[in-house]
Amino acid sequence: MAEHAGRRCCLGWDFSTQQVKVVAVDAELNVFYEDSVHFDRDLLEFGTQGGVHVHEDGLTVTSPVLMWVQALDIILEKMKASGFDFSQVLALSGAGQQHGSVYWKAGASQVLASLSPDLLLHEQLQPSRTLLRVPPSGISPWDVMPPGDAGKACFSISDCPVWMDSSTTAQCRQLEATVGGAQALSCLTGSRAYERFTGNQIAKLYQQNPEAYSHTERISLVSSFAASLFLGSHSPIDYSDGSGMNLLRIQDKVWSQACLGACAPHLEEKLGLPVPSCSVVGAISSYFVQRYGFPPGCKVVAFTGDNPASLAGMRLEEGDIAVSLGTSDTLFLWLQEPTPTLEGHIFCNPVDPQHYMALLCFKNGSLMREKIRDELASSSWSEFSKALQSTEMGNCGNLGFYFDVMEITPEIIGRHRFSAENHECLRRRFWPPEEHLTTETSCRPCSWNRCALFRGCEVSPKSQISCCPNPRSVSGKRPSEFIRGICIVKINYVLFSKRSTRPSSSGMPYLSRGS
Repeated sequence: MAEHAGRRCCLGWDFSTQQVKVVAVDAELNVFYEDSVHFDRDLLEFGTQGGVHVHEDGLTVTSPVLMWVQALDIILEKMKASGFDFSQVLALSGAGQQHGSVYWKAGASQVLASLSPDLLLHEQLQPSRTLLRVPPSGISPWDVMPPGDAGKACFSISDCPVWMDSSTTAQCRQLEATVGGAQALSCLTGSRAYERFTGNQIAKLYQQNPEAYSHTERISLVSSFAASLFLGSHSPIDYSDGSGMNLLRIQDKVWSQACLGACAPHLEEKLGLPVPSCSVVGAISSYFVQRYGFPPGCKVVAFTGDNPASLAGMRLEEGDIAVSLGTSDTLFLWLQEPTPTLEGHIFCNPVDPQHYMALLCFKNGSLMREKIRDELASSSWSEFSKALQSTEMGNCGNLGFYFDVMEITPEIIGRHRFSAENHECLRRRFWPPEEHLTTETSCRPCSWNRCALFRGCEVSPKSQISCCPNPRSVSGKRPSEFIRGICIVKINYVLFSKRSTRPSSSGMPYLSRGS
């Protein structure tokens, strides 16, 4: 217990697709505590696979909102039992999976403001009767809570759409038509209309279940939802995560009235005003002060999306490129000026609000790699690595693309293998297992290079190309260093500004990459 006592610190949280994680970082920037709750393993009652429910149509993908709340409860109770000294926490911040949305029911703000320290969070936010959840085979994700559950039920829908959802094609086309086409929308919001983007998900909810929409007092992203739990009130959406909604005008950082009107009525009041990504959004809720012993002055810094947080955590500079291998694979880089196109995304920069970040996202990431590993390498990363090492670089010209779910870039599904002679190999038996493994790991860098070129990134001798591996898929790797970076960069100016060595153009402190 003494190990966790008396150390002034800040906490970094990550509400990702497959788990909730936390790290504690002390004044010397050392991680001295970390923990996680894995949804599939630790919360079996929610019946998720990979942290989500994939519906019968193969397009609709959701996650139970109370699963995220219960995971937070479990971690906090474990920290308390270990003797963690919450009174030394000066600030906290974090990240959430991008694009996912949470729909707070009318009256939720009063519940958040009057939480009892005698009960766990999920016990007070769930309906008074058994929560309806959508099984993987299931009903529509837009089911309203049953009648009579209005008391403690804080959510208009129990299963929330997440970034893997691709069921909103009709809404995407409607949005693009409203603003003058895909390129016009990209110039306005940084991206053409994408099915996973939150504005299109909101439009689907409004069209398919207007009653649920009308009962919603606030719509949060996963990041601002997590911050709201700590605040005890609705936390604003930050500029950077808000860029992934097809709703925010990235140049002047306000909601686009044309986009809002195309998605649903009265949407601006349900979203609230967006804020800079490093804003202090308030002090921690009295619930956490009374139940866990947080100091009343503990600051809550705006949570942001996992991809913007990756840029902050990797401490990129202009000209650097980072690759993140997670549930989704992403390539991202720092930009001074946005150049929106029909491929990829431009987001507001989470560290410097005057700059931007470019991103390319691939849906078939770690889950696809794990599936190939299980099929061809006896579920062993060691065997997987041996197979890779046994083939020559370039795999003799053979190339394969593995998309078991509808890919984002390019929009395609299926497994496609091509020989060195550019003939498609339709039957798997013509390739030995090691060649499948090699092609699965080698096809992505081709698209990564295209992204950098499309975004006008100049890779100079001083540029750094960094890779952030997926901690669930690489033996011996842990998420602590990644979350540590998020936590440090976003909270450093609040707590430890004297350690900052390079100011950004906005004047906010920023850690040097040698820190």
